[in-house]
Amino acid sequence: MMKLAVNLSMIFTEVPLIERFALARAHGFQYVEIQFPYELSIEQIQTQLTLHDLGLCLINVPAGDLMQGGNGLAGVPGQEIEFHRALEKAIEYATALNVSSVNILAGKQPLDSDLLPCLNTLAKNLKLACSMFAVHNIQPVFEMINGTDMPRFLVQNIAQAQEMLEAVRHPALKMQYDCYHMAMMGEDVLQGLKENIQDIGHIQFADCPGRHQPDTAQIPYADIFQWLSQSPYTGFTAAEYKPQAHSSHSFAWKDKYFAKHPQS
Repeated sequence: MMKLAVNLSMIFTEVPLIERFALARAHGFQYVEIQFPYELSIEQIQTQLTLHDLGLCLINVPAGDLMQGGNGLAGVPGQEIEFHRALEKAIEYATALNVSSVNILAGKQPLDSDLLPCLNTLAKNLKLACSMFAVHNIQPVFEMINGTDMPRFLVQNIAQAQEMLEAVRHPALKMQYDCYHMAMMGEDVLQGLKENIQDIGHIQFADCPGRHQPDTAQIPYADIFQWLSQSPYTGFTAAEYKPQAHSSHSFAWKDKYFAKHPQS
């Protein structure tokens, strides 16, 4: 049974974040994810989750200046104290809101830094996150992001993610597998899922190119959703795309694919 979620940071952006929970429920979703929920208080989010009978399945650790074009925190030497504070903030939200997985964004290689120290810093910080999350039964995941949309991102493809898993060597750590980013990197999206599903803790999807909803470009989502529905994967599969038009008109894929495959 697939566990389907919708990303409130990229979908329903026609209204403020606090109003998107109601829209998620109105379109039949039982779970939501939010990239950075910190603009709302824990109490505000809990009220919306309770009011609309929703679960919050994923948030990101605060990433410093990454989303504003900066280098971020997790893989940046000298930012270890700030990263530790970011972990504490994420844990505060995740424990209060019963969030099952928290994503750690690696960040970028600074222009004045060599690659190896950045990767070593990232590995140490991921080990710290695993240790801190384990106390609260939170699943740590880290994401591969394509180097076209985010140049100098430290983990861009499957091979690099596998190398980081090997460097960290913590059984709880998993990949967050975004089908769009993998397609942008030239990966075979379905084959990547099949070969790495045991190391994947969270899946996100958008079509490529364009990053719009499924069936607007080239990723074979009929095959992907069919395989996932029969796979051993037990994590969430989340819609994280830029609606091609109004968000409410972007869910043809949901009726097409998920009416056939039961979802929790």
